[in-house]
Amino acid sequence: MNIVVCVKYVPDAQAERTFNASDNTTDRENVDGLLSELDEYAVEEALKIIEAGEGEVTVLTVGPDAAADAIKKALQMGADKGVHVSDDAIHGSDAVATSLVLAEAVKKIGDVDLVVTGMASTDGTMGVVPAMLAERLGLPAVTFASELSVDGGVATIRRDGDASTQTITATLPALVSVTDQINEPRYPSFKGIMAAKKKPVETWSLADLGVDAAQVGLDAAWTKVESFAARPPRTQGEIVPDEGDGGAKLAAFLTERKFV
Repeated sequence: MNIVVCVKYVPDAQAERTFNASDNTTDRENVDGLLSELDEYAVEEALKIIEAGEGEVTVLTVGPDAAADAIKKALQMGADKGVHVSDDAIHGSDAVATSLVLAEAVKKIGDVDLVVTGMASTDGTMGVVPAMLAERLGLPAVTFASELSVDGGVATIRRDGDASTQTITATLPALVSVTDQINEPRYPSFKGIMAAKKKPVETWSLADLGVDAAQVGLDAAWTKVESFAARPPRTQGEIVPDEGDGGAKLAAFLTERKFV
């Protein structure tokens, strides 16, 4: 069983995130970055599948040089090897271009039985790349899995919705996106951290994948940030003393602002 897990290097959600003033793209240089939390669930699920049988887990990411840290974290968790697609022309790519680069990288890795992704990234939170990637690869996509099992060449997921729960199967090879309800990602052990230093990581450019630079980047993007503004500072709230009519004052306050 050969599994590819697609992960993303994202700005730390606890940091003060902003955009580059020059082109309105996400600032990934002046803020601490890390492996997207939602992708840790994908890494963990792939490791569980391999540990229950045999095979290897390859971690794939697309991003700047610093994105190597996302691969490092996944290798420390237990993944076997990593692939980092890095090229200056990728800067500003949207979900369409990202899915293209990922698809060509998966094809180059070759002989893949299962592609696993998180349900979305914690920076873009679009959640569309898994389906786009599956379409480009010609694979069945079973998404938003809160439970996953692989047996006899078939992947079976449980998808929990607001009103019902679905059980969906797909014949391998397939792509599965997982939610944050599927498992509890492990913390890298000291042994895992040390072992990760010896695990292979390949770095590929667009040329290595046969992707034309004109197909990616900000100029080719279907979606762009037109403008942005800093979040206004919080203002002091209004204190309403209760002199027997506090309830009426609260109702009037909410009604005035059309909250009720």
